[in-house]
Amino acid sequence: MRKQVLEEIAQAMVADGQGILAADESTGTIKKRFDSINATSTEDSRRDYREMLFRTTEAMQNNISGVILYDETIRQKAADGTPLTEIMVAAGALPGIKVDAGAKDLAGHPGEMVTEGLDGLRERLSEYHQLGAKFAKWRAVLNITDNAPSAACLNANTHALARYAALCQEAEIVPIVEPEVIMDGSHSVERCYEVTSAALTALYEQLAMQNVHLEGTILKPNMIVSGTQNAVQADVQQVAEMTLDCFHKCVPQAVPGIVFLSGGQSDELATAHLDAMNKIGNLPWKLSFSYGRALQAAPLKAWGGKAENVAEAQAAFAHRAKMNGLAALGQWDASLEG
Repeated sequence: MRKQVLEEIAQAMVADGQGILAADESTGTIKKRFDSINATSTEDSRRDYREMLFRTTEAMQNNISGVILYDETIRQKAADGTPLTEIMVAAGALPGIKVDAGAKDLAGHPGEMVTEGLDGLRERLSEYHQLGAKFAKWRAVLNITDNAPSAACLNANTHALARYAALCQEAEIVPIVEPEVIMDGSHSVERCYEVTSAALTALYEQLAMQNVHLEGTILKPNMIVSGTQNAVQADVQQVAEMTLDCFHKCVPQAVPGIVFLSGGQSDELATAHLDAMNKIGNLPWKLSFSYGRALQAAPLKAWGGKAENVAEAQAAFAHRAKMNGLAALGQWDASLEG
């Protein structure tokens, strides 16, 4: 019965033309976003901003299947007293929760990170389930250099992802597993392919060891892209082809869906890459999005922390959600951006 529940949630998360809004910025991260628009970050202002997104009916009903929340947000009530999770559910979106405690330095491996947060996770997941969470997210951070990530780093991070995933499924929560190979660096697109392949291979070995039910999971990976400091940048079609080639080799067909992170790409480029992959087609899994900045940058800028700009900001969010919804179907075109 639990497996069936997990499978139904996972399928709903990758419904046709829909993807996930990553609104799980930590208090520190959202303060930086607010600083960029000269807005003050308080508990109320953070709530108002996120409530504005969740009340964008057109986006939430048509193109957003779920929202990844931060601990503060899953407990918050809207200005009128309605729990934010109820607003989401009423619009047809599933509440999710970020449960990792962040990436910390990996002892003995300078420049490499390991994500922490397994201590007490079973109890936290039980509480989050009671608060309405249907899925969760855990992010591993993998930096690329000539010598990194090391086998030790891949091992530590994928083992933690697998243990987290098993605990989620025990609590009837679908785990999003996120092994993010970071874009920063001067590495080639071929090096990104090599590292991503190694990370995904290690991940699925660990998930198998922990008896994780793949049909009740979602993968949130990076795309195969050139390092940001590399003079040679792979074009949209090359990114799409290399990414799919990697996934066909490394991601089991039992996985119901892959929702990409935008990883610092511009709004439109993240959309173009997703669309190009879906246009290639012939895929065993759904390919969609789980964007944070690539969905939020435009509405954040339009809002500017001012109540009188809410309608304009909601229109900007609805547009980006619609564009990515079309990309998830392979039906986007640059001319639609206006």
